[in-house]
Amino acid sequence: MTDDAAVPELRASDADRERVAEVLRDALAEGRLDMEEFNERLEATYKARTYGELTPITRDLPVGAVAPPPVVSLTKEPAQSGSWAGRITGGEGSSSWAVAVMSGFERRGRWTVPKQFTCVTFMGGGELDLREANFADREVEITCVAIMGGVNIIVPPGVEVVVRGIGIMGGFDHRESGVPGDPGGPRVIVNGFAFWGGVGIERKLTKEERRRLKEERRQGKLDRKSSLRELKADYRDGAYDAHRRMLDSHHDLMRERQEERRERQEERRQRHRERREERHRRRYDDY
Repeated sequence: MTDDAAVPELRASDADRERVAEVLRDALAEGRLDMEEFNERLEATYKARTYGELTPITRDLPVGAVAPPPVVSLTKEPAQSGSWAGRITGGEGSSSWAVAVMSGFERRGRWTVPKQFTCVTFMGGGELDLREANFADREVEITCVAIMGGVNIIVPPGVEVVVRGIGIMGGFDHRESGVPGDPGGPRVIVNGFAFWGGVGIERKLTKEERRRLKEERRQGKLDRKSSLRELKADYRDGAYDAHRRMLDSHHDLMRERQEERRERQEERRQRHRERREERHRRRYDDY
């Protein structure tokens, strides 16, 4: 089997399904699909697991006024570098609006945030995940209208957030507003209106970054354990050497004492022999 034949069997990502869903929404707005067809294709989109299942869904639909049908990428693009210059791409965004009426929407994965993005939720919810997204401009504006619903915006570290929304019996999250961004990083302005609803903003690391930090912490823990083991080994070696030196000193001392004891015993035996010989000599002299 060739690589081209195997490509349709590759697993599709959430971002791939979301790109197809955006094409369907545009086709519905332009009258190319009726509501029944849109619902059927949208359901098939979110159930699709491979590229081969996604491609037929948009085969007969153009992108805007362009005649050729949209092509779902069947190959994985290389990962973006960590530099913000590589993520501020210019041009148009891959999605400029989202609506959730008693339902939900999400934008996540690899997508391009346009200069102006508008989302509306009515008794529903939506999520905009910018952690892996590219940006059409260094400053982008997200307008949120939440009526008895909510929108959650996730930004990565290094992105400056400015919140200007108005809430009536609802509110906008200002916790991330005012946090300075990285030099050259994008600026996200969040405005809009919340009535009996809310717009939340949170700052999170990407899964890859969390995995990298986790691996760094794990490696640091292993290094500390290794250093501790080496320290204990050095201590054991040092204690063993000190104990060995102490034993050697004790053995030397015992040998010296034994030598001294033997010398004293030899001196006593010598004195005893001399006294005995002296007594014998005196006895023989008397005779």
